Amino acid sequence: MNKALLALLTGMFITFIIDYFIFLGVKINYFDFYEIDIFYNILFADNQNFFIFFGLSFLFGFIVIYIANKKLTILLISILTLISITPLFSNIGRSLGKMMFMKKNITYNETKYSFTGDVYYDGRTTIHFYDNELKKIIILKKDKLLKH
Repeated sequence: MNKALLALLTGMFITFIIDYFIFLGVKINYFDFYEIDIFYNILFADNQNFFIFFGLSFLFGFIVIYIANKKLTILLISILTLISITPLFSNIGRSLGKMMFMKKNITYNETKYSFTGDVYYDGRTTIHFYDNELKKIIILKKDKLLKH
């Protein structure tokens, strides 16, 4: 097997593990906390930045395959793995989820109603939205909203 291909596949494996823990922490501590019903696979697939994913895959694969100092490699990958599990702690996972998905002071309009508040998650077909007037989370269907 070509060494460059081996580096890419190894880097993809490491990146998947790191991404898994990050998205798991966000799912548990942000989505479940705000009772947003979404499957992990959809969350992962819809919000994965493939440019960053492949860039990190090449980087991690290069580090593992091409760097001769294996102690340094193990230390670096161990540190990255420990950092990636920090979203499993509730405060960190919730804060990361807010940074990734929450948008403040947004207004949406339907034919009869206007909604002002915070977007908690903008999904494929729905938007989970905290309405300031109603003081609760509502689900808006994207096909019912008026275009701006």
